[in-house]
Amino acid sequence: MPEIKTVIVKPNAPKTKIISETESEIKLAVAAPPEGGKANLELVKFLSKKFGKEVKIIRGFTGRKKVIKLL
Repeated sequence: MPEIKTVIVKPNAPKTKIISETESEIKLAVAAPPEGGKANLELVKFLSKKFGKEVKIIRGFTGRKKVIKLL
C-alpha cells in the first residue's frame, strides 16, 4: 500500500537534507531554486534515494507544502 507524507520544502538551501522528520511529515532543505520545477525534481530524486521507492508529488506542485506518495 502506498505511503502518503506531507513535505515542507525550503528551496535555495546550500545542501539538500532533511531538517526534521515525523511519521507523517518531512521538513526538507532543497539545494535547487523553485523555478521551472527544479526544486520538485531535486525533492523527488533525494527522497527516492532515501526511501528506496518511487516518489510522486500528488499535491502542492507550486507551493512549499507538498503531499507525496511513496510507491
